Amino acid sequence: MQMEQGWDPEVKQFFLKILNTISWGLIWILMAATFGLYLGWAYNSGRPVYTQIIYYVVMPLSLFFVVRHIYRLWK
Repeated sequence: MQMEQGWDPEVKQFFLKILNTISWGLIWILMAATFGLYLGWAYNSGRPVYTQIIYYVVMPLSLFFVVRHIYRLWK
């Protein structure tokens, strides 16, 4: 009798959920830091005001969608 190779499918799905959650969170943080700090959209650095408005509207919206996606992933 041969033992089945690999992981239990439920354990594999659980770890994939964990990896997806971490990945989406890191992608959002890197995107927010890149646009906000590196490109200077989060603070007044001589750029037009509309860049700050766009940044502070898009970042909470994108965070909402990331959290919603993660919530649905774990539901």
